[in-house]
Amino acid sequence: MPSRRVDPVTIEVVELIADVVARYHTEYEHAAASHQLTGAQAKVLNMLSLEPLPMRRIALKLRCEPSNVTGIVDRLETRGLVERRPDPADRRVKLAAPTEEGTLTAERLRESLNFAREPLAGLSAEERTVLRDLLRRMLA
Repeated sequence: MPSRRVDPVTIEVVELIADVVARYHTEYEHAAASHQLTGAQAKVLNMLSLEPLPMRRIALKLRCEPSNVTGIVDRLETRGLVERRPDPADRRVKLAAPTEEGTLTAERLRESLNFAREPLAGLSAEERTVLRDLLRRMLA
């Protein structure tokens, strides 16, 4: 196995990434709570506001068990933020989709997340593109 060199810059980058993730999660949980949502409910609602999804795909994106997603969607449905509907491509499959109120709540939630938006605004479009491309490369 090749040795993994741990230089001071790598250590600092890892610590900075951890700080960014921790700050993001703290703000996300706070923003979710301000809408009477858990962080998981907010994430699912945000995902569904982009496109209706089957439960299995939501579970894959969240890296959790489908039964967990069922509970989250049940609670969002009880609040009138999400509904289940047949998939037009396969009527055996149910899609979770936001209601009009769910879409508005997801928009308000995104608007209240300033942590990433404010620091990113201090970067030029070129710098944001480079950062995006580096993060994509790291995750590939």
